[in-house]
Amino acid sequence: MGRYIPPSPFHTFEPLRHDIIELIPMIQASIGGDHSELKGIEGVPESLNSLVEGEKPNFDPAMMLFLACVDWKKDGSIPEPLDKGVSRERIGRFPIEGGDAISYLHEYTIDKGDGALHELLAKLNLGLDEEYLGEDGFSNGAGGLHLCGWLDVKEVITLRRAIKKGKWSVDPEEPLDGGVADAFRHLIIILRGAEKRRCGLLMRRHA
Repeated sequence: MGRYIPPSPFHTFEPLRHDIIELIPMIQASIGGDHSELKGIEGVPESLNSLVEGEKPNFDPAMMLFLACVDWKKDGSIPEPLDKGVSRERIGRFPIEGGDAISYLHEYTIDKGDGALHELLAKLNLGLDEEYLGEDGFSNGAGGLHLCGWLDVKEVITLRRAIKKGKWSVDPEEPLDGGVADAFRHLIIILRGAEKRRCGLLMRRHA
């Protein structure tokens, strides 16, 4: 029998209602038992709204961040997807080891512009890692939760424009023929969906 090869992780792009940088100090205060600011956020889910003042939450920081930042439906159910077509599937499990289209774009493009393209791709892909963020505990959480990075509302627009301007080229070492063009095409659809809804973007990995 051949060696079992597990499927690549699947990546999703969730609509962000609140900017993560603003939420982090609120979550840190909440971990210490002060939930007042966190509970004052518009659209906060009941799981956070029911936290008891003075008592530490049962959630880890990454889970609290996920619950607080995502644009949930009014009834608390999963967010409306930013794309209902094939793009979220195609970019969600890219045909490379690890399945990560954003890291692929960062590695196999040459940024010939002002650097915004690679800077924002890196933030979307790695922004919640401790080394990038400067804070621990906001990337990995209970139940296999893995938050990669994010873009705020303005950065969504900036990244889409940077891609469309075309001040980049494909690295000649690209392993997939047409891979960069394909990944950018689907990413633009996701970014347009976020721009239309005036929301940010959270990248999440599912093992």
